[in-house]
Amino acid sequence: MRPRVLVLGCGIAGMLAAHVLSEHADVIVIERDTLPAIPHGRRGTPQDRHTHVLVSGGARALDSLMPSLTAEVTDRGARHIPLPTDYLQHSAGGWLRRLPEMQYILGCSRPLLEWAIRDRLRRNTAVVIREDTDAVGLAAEHGRVVGARIRDRASGKAELLHAALVVDATGRTSHLGQWLTELGMAPIPEVAVDPRLFYATRIYRAPTAVSTSFPAINIQADPDAAQGRRSGLLMPIEDGLWSVTVTGSRGNEPGISADEFTAAARRLPHPAIADLLDAAEPVGPAAGFRPDANRKKLLTGGTTPPGLLVIGDAATVFNPVYGHGMAVAALGAVALRDELIRYGPNLQHTWKIQRKISAVGDTAWRMATSQDLLYTSTTGSTSRPLAARVQHRFQQRLARAGTEAIAAASLAVYTLSEPVSRLAAPRVLLDALRGGQQALLAEPPLTSQERQAFG
Repeated sequence: MRPRVLVLGCGIAGMLAAHVLSEHADVIVIERDTLPAIPHGRRGTPQDRHTHVLVSGGARALDSLMPSLTAEVTDRGARHIPLPTDYLQHSAGGWLRRLPEMQYILGCSRPLLEWAIRDRLRRNTAVVIREDTDAVGLAAEHGRVVGARIRDRASGKAELLHAALVVDATGRTSHLGQWLTELGMAPIPEVAVDPRLFYATRIYRAPTAVSTSFPAINIQADPDAAQGRRSGLLMPIEDGLWSVTVTGSRGNEPGISADEFTAAARRLPHPAIADLLDAAEPVGPAAGFRPDANRKKLLTGGTTPPGLLVIGDAATVFNPVYGHGMAVAALGAVALRDELIRYGPNLQHTWKIQRKISAVGDTAWRMATSQDLLYTSTTGSTSRPLAARVQHRFQQRLARAGTEAIAAASLAVYTLSEPVSRLAAPRVLLDALRGGQQALLAEPPLTSQERQAFG
């Protein structure tokens, strides 16, 4: 008889975990929302209205779990955006030049990607999804987790489900600390780095001339700018749409009225996105979001009880401006798969499995927090600001050196395709030390066809 596993949460991390675990156990997924039958947002993921990307390291991980899944999403309109070819980036001082494809990102709405994963999962006969059901606590015996308490949202009926393993995939709103305290266990310690950013996103229909061919545009914030942190991203997604997100620190918060959103885009370090919006058609109102800080639970053998795994945003939350959350969820599921092959869903080894799952987010955590610590508005710290600034200067030098070896290494790390040690490869360091600093461009390097988007 196969063991039972409970997965709490049916977001991307939870669904991928359920898919992996179904090779070893019968899986019940507990989800508080009513899940839409078509690609559509839902209440439990308010962030799904904002720009999401899946970097190539995460896309490859997803395809290793669910073969050809990204091809299916692309067939439904998602955009394969080659890096750095069709990802135009403005950093402090100007625009980077375009180079041949080295990595890529998948541009699509989060509801579309979630729906595609969920459609695959529903066909899995070893997985049952219980919608409209709250996870309200854990059950433990002799210091190990042995199940979860759930409650039907319609009837209010409470139930205790026993399981060989419980996976917390409830996202950034996880109540795991409270649940462990109720069991007489110590809550899991965590570290936080809060950039105190505010986000606003609006969907636009791209001009017809470039509806399926326009590049992404990323206008980065300048850590040395006196006016505070401001950044913007225009991401082509399915159906000829652009998802446009602008961010600002306290005092620079982007508003969500039509005029406020346009004004926020106009205040970015370069007017390219604002000029493009003048020629595009808005589709619905803007949505605002104040995400949680970068938060990381310190999940070790001493802090995590046997019988429990924590994945996705329930384990580590990243500043979404860097676009790593979905990729880390996919890479975490790959780590779970590989460790289950080694150990199986064995209560004695869950902390070892947890260690591997947590490790896959280390590069993304380091990139997000070291960048956020450059800004005076950021609170909390996991490293010295001086170290973050030195690292930032080194990365700027790499970017401006302009060699293909450096670009390939930088993009491999950014897309979570290779570890950060790739940047210390001899060829990369040699190019950085002996290469001159390439002049940045004053205007985005657009083709004549792409310039038609400006009207």
